[in-house]
Amino acid sequence: MRRKPRILTVLLLSNLVLLGLPLGGLWLLRLYESALVRQTETELVAQAAVLAAAYRLEWQGPEAAPTPRAPLAPRPAGLDLARDPVRPLAPTALPGPAPEPRAAAAGARLGPVLVETQRITLAGIRLLDRQGVVVATSREELGLSLAAMEEVQAALAGQAISSLRARRVDADQPRGAASLSRGAALRVVVTQPVEQAGQVIGAVLLSRTPPGIDQTIYNNRHAFGGLALALLLAAGLLAAFTAYAVSRPIQAVTARARAVAAGQRPPPGRVRRSAVREADELAAAIQAMAATLEQRADYIRGFATEVSHEFKTPLAGLRGALELLQDHAASMAPAERDRFLAQAAGDVDRLDRLVRRLLELARAEAPLPQTPARCALEPVVQAAADAFPGLRWQSENPEPAPPLAVPAEALRAALACLFENTLQHAGPGASCRLSWQAEEGWLLLEVADDGRGISPGNASRIFDRFFTTARETGGTGLGLTIARSRLEAAGGSLQLVPGGPGARFRLRLPLA
Repeated sequence: MRRKPRILTVLLLSNLVLLGLPLGGLWLLRLYESALVRQTETELVAQAAVLAAAYRLEWQGPEAAPTPRAPLAPRPAGLDLARDPVRPLAPTALPGPAPEPRAAAAGARLGPVLVETQRITLAGIRLLDRQGVVVATSREELGLSLAAMEEVQAALAGQAISSLRARRVDADQPRGAASLSRGAALRVVVTQPVEQAGQVIGAVLLSRTPPGIDQTIYNNRHAFGGLALALLLAAGLLAAFTAYAVSRPIQAVTARARAVAAGQRPPPGRVRRSAVREADELAAAIQAMAATLEQRADYIRGFATEVSHEFKTPLAGLRGALELLQDHAASMAPAERDRFLAQAAGDVDRLDRLVRRLLELARAEAPLPQTPARCALEPVVQAAADAFPGLRWQSENPEPAPPLAVPAEALRAALACLFENTLQHAGPGASCRLSWQAEEGWLLLEVADDGRGISPGNASRIFDRFFTTARETGGTGLGLTIARSRLEAAGGSLQLVPGGPGARFRLRLPLA
């Protein structure tokens, strides 16, 4: 049961999962947005490679020798919104030096190609010479210099680079199907150096706004709608699991508690196990309470039967004696009348002993909370033996016993019961031997007499209520029951030691 979580843990985990669903959705959207950026970068890299090759061939001219086949050098996409910074707005193109003639001639031939390419790809394309001057463009910067851009500087140094740039958003600009996302606040910038014979002769600069999340969600609204339904279904299943694991077992335990409160026997079988510790603990407590109540009810029924049986015999004798005296007292001889009166007095004495024993049994079996007690063995034994002048006793331990953590009155009552039983069964002049030994925080005290002992058939019944073989000498059958109950209430125990001669009892008492 200790391995199971508590209700607080289950509810906390459930709430964390429910909170994690939308957070996980936002995280997935962020990942998807980064994937859109990398997709845009991949497309621009491919376009840059094609345009760089075309620019180099146009720069060489038709009379140039064929370029030897270069080794493969793929350029993977690597932009990440969570890792890469977004640079500020790109600097404005400024007037610069005159472009190189060969680069200008190559750009003039490729200019119409760039314009047609932009119509399809929506990317801003610029071809630059080795000075950073625009020699061909799909826009209006022809003849201006972009040498101030970090990306252009890296490309002219021979390094291909991709970056994110902030983009100015015009709120009044209409949005149409021709734009992937006019509301996006950033652009993907890709530069590719153009090399000839190991020398940089120019660069290709491309930029484009990546597709926006809003447009992507709209275009994939059916898929995202299914995802939302899946999240709702997951939340519903989580709530159903919580109800199944927590609520239903608690309801079953509540039904059992109501049955016990109504005086009914709880239904047979164990309560269905729960996923949380509190529900199992409550079910175990209810089951233990029901078992205790049933045990108490059985005890009361058996006790009432035994008490009525014990009271029936003296009451019947008393009633018979009184009826005879009432009807025939005048005609009876004095000796006969005295015999009936003595019989009635004996029955009254027996009823008085039974009542007193029952009160003692009630106090012993339902003791009040006691403060920690401490007593010495020898004075308690002497006080118990003083009540029986006809009993001879001796202790086999010359040294005094260690102090006991037992109320003196409980120990005296138990010893007095044993001494009284010795006189009732062994007769006047009987003797008792007391011996003790201490071990592991306990004192084992043995009380043995020199009587005829207890037969094997009666040994298992001597602690039963109202069982006695000395009814003629005043035995009520409650002494040993009371003695054991009082010692158990004090933390000790009382048991019969088999073997003889005589009867031997062992008292297990806690040491102080």
